[in-house]
Amino acid sequence: MSETTLHASTDRAQGSRNSRRLRTAGSIPAVVYGEGVSPLPVSVDAKSFRTAVSGDQGLNTLIDLDADGQKFVVMAREIQRHPVRGTVSHIDFHVVDPHKPVAAVVPLHMIGDAVEVRHADWEIDQQLFNLEVFTRPDKIPTHIDVDISHLIPGMAIRVVDVKLPEGVVPAGDLAISVVNTHAGRAAKTADAKS
Repeated sequence: MSETTLHASTDRAQGSRNSRRLRTAGSIPAVVYGEGVSPLPVSVDAKSFRTAVSGDQGLNTLIDLDADGQKFVVMAREIQRHPVRGTVSHIDFHVVDPHKPVAAVVPLHMIGDAVEVRHADWEIDQQLFNLEVFTRPDKIPTHIDVDISHLIPGMAIRVVDVKLPEGVVPAGDLAISVVNTHAGRAAKTADAKS
């Protein structure tokens, strides 16, 4: 599990004008919230934040946030970005208990080769690219592999079929399709001619 330390300043003034000044100075306005914690406005250095979440875990990185001596274990939950530049304009840090399950969004990677699907001139269609799961912060996987090598034409893989690491459970509807198969152009043309 990736874990990093990030320093935050608690002397941030409220208001959009002050937030613009912070961003111009290379900081990002943020708020720390969670169970048993009153919302605490803070600011963090933009470069340090990018470094903190640039590892394999991304936004699922567990962060030791030092807010002028107040220590919190947090995860970056809501990230607001500038609509044109794409730069981070605000962060919500959620205080977590490292020993209790949290919701996390994990990327799905297709692995293997669906030989039978390919030989039948059918196509693979990935429907879901991320999966929301519940697990302890130290058990959040960097990604989840979805093996498509056993697929045959007309078959689908649903959330319930995805093999998850121990201690990780899906948070949503188990019947949602992750991967579907459908007839490709060549197969459709062949069917139309027969």
